[in-house]
Amino acid sequence: MRATTRLRQMLQAPGIIVAPGAYDGFSARLIEAAGFQAVYMTGAGTAASHLGQPDLGLATLTEMANHAGHLASAVSLPVIADADTGYGNALNVARTVKSFERAGAAAIQLEDQSLPKRCGHLDGKTLVPAAEMVGKIKAALDARAEALIIARTDAIAVEGFDFALERAERYLEAGADVLFIEALRSVEDMKAATKRFGSRAPLLANMVEGGKTPVLSATELEAMGFRIAIFPGALVRHLAFSAKNFLEALQKEGNTAPLRDRMFDFNGLNAVIGTPEMLALGKKYGEE
Repeated sequence: MRATTRLRQMLQAPGIIVAPGAYDGFSARLIEAAGFQAVYMTGAGTAASHLGQPDLGLATLTEMANHAGHLASAVSLPVIADADTGYGNALNVARTVKSFERAGAAAIQLEDQSLPKRCGHLDGKTLVPAAEMVGKIKAALDARAEALIIARTDAIAVEGFDFALERAERYLEAGADVLFIEALRSVEDMKAATKRFGSRAPLLANMVEGGKTPVLSATELEAMGFRIAIFPGALVRHLAFSAKNFLEALQKEGNTAPLRDRMFDFNGLNAVIGTPEMLALGKKYGEE
């Protein structure tokens, strides 16, 4: 069954889809091995891990679409891909959607920020007019073969909560499959958003540790009426914290002995990435 079809079925079934953020194929494999239903390709985590740069729109369409392909080829799970602003106007959005879908993305997220864009939980964002974003959503729908289109609005930080809901209303009318109202400020606002839209479209909740939105459990988000919960940067932040501690210990001790119980050994890592299976497959073809 195709990944997009499975994602649509998940959204029609009871329960919430929890999609941790992956920043590369390896982290995507870890997410799949842990038993999650979907993977979220984090734009911020990709910029941090691959460019060593902040989430300020520095990654290009080609880089991000190729990256989505790495994730999609590494796992069998549906990949929800962050495509930022679509990298330009409506015509650019059409190309973006085709590129991400060709790479294997099951859902493509587009936002209404103007350039230069920035992480949804940073201050100083600016927006394109709502009418322009409506046109971009329509271009995305016309360009897709089957991928879900997720419409994200960053209007709360710029225009306020009520205007953000009005933008979401227009994006839903334009045909968006999923709504993403970024950086909701309180539990009350989260409940108001799901009350207004929950019966008409799946809503996505973005859980960012230290961000603008209260970080709740998947159970709490489901009870509110959200259908997708992403934890986009949690894994890369956790691994960055662990890596910092590891490197400091290695610098101090000069070896890895004190850390062995907190790391994979050679064979353990190869098991995660499927080396034995790949070698067996190569041997099979060699024998034939």
